[in-house]
Amino acid sequence: MSPTGNLRQTLDRLDTLPAIPHIAQKILSLKITTDKGEQELFQLIEQDPSILSKIIGLSNSPLFGTGRNILTLQDATALLGNRRIKMIALSFSMMSSISKKQSGLLNVQNLWQHSMTIAMVMDTLSGYMPKELRPSEDEIYLAGLLHDIGFLVLDHIDTQISDRFHARLAAEPGCTVAEIESEMLEMNHCELGAELGRHWSLPETIVIVLSYHHTPNNKRAATGWPLVGMTNLAEKLLPAFGITEPVHPEIEADEWRALGIDPSRENEIVATVEKFVREVSSMFA
Repeated sequence: MSPTGNLRQTLDRLDTLPAIPHIAQKILSLKITTDKGEQELFQLIEQDPSILSKIIGLSNSPLFGTGRNILTLQDATALLGNRRIKMIALSFSMMSSISKKQSGLLNVQNLWQHSMTIAMVMDTLSGYMPKELRPSEDEIYLAGLLHDIGFLVLDHIDTQISDRFHARLAAEPGCTVAEIESEMLEMNHCELGAELGRHWSLPETIVIVLSYHHTPNNKRAATGWPLVGMTNLAEKLLPAFGITEPVHPEIEADEWRALGIDPSRENEIVATVEKFVREVSSMFA
């Protein structure tokens, strides 16, 4: 089957996608390790009732079993920690702006659920890596949250093609995204995501992640290392939340070592990932 449509000719529609939300840019710029940064983060969250309600709701979920009602952002922060609060606020600020248009068969909520979990898993992986290899937390959050945004780009620039693509994914669960993309699309979601990254003037390391998170051995991916390797490994650790991407139950020891992670800690990391899956699922319930 030959590729459907001419996606390259419709890329000028990227201009009609919203820019990264102003509140998300502010959140990214905050240094939450300082009292001033923490206070500014609280102020931004309290100005957005939808984000605040998500954080309070998560804090009261049975997952954390506090045995008491969490009613304030300060109490939620004491439970979840500054880093997680920042990541949740960043996630929902981007989601609320970029995914206002819900059309067709793409399940935007599932996409963001998957992406938020990837970001949390990448943040966990960084804690097992040598300090000299760790990317900044802002790079980790952006890479995780945006790595699959090419699916949203496809839906935006040609909803009909996107619908046919997702219909095939649902009808042929034995096929991977890459197999169906190669048959149906002129550009895959990695290429489309990278085009949006350039349109938004994102850092080149993030654009490289968008391009090569499924092909980390590509020589061009080296300039985005270790973020590319972290994103690829995180996806192998997770269920796909409705985006039918291949799940690899076996991860080679060399894949852990490439990130400076001791392979003997795999079970420990997997247990943490399973907790994150439940945690993020409760946010979207």
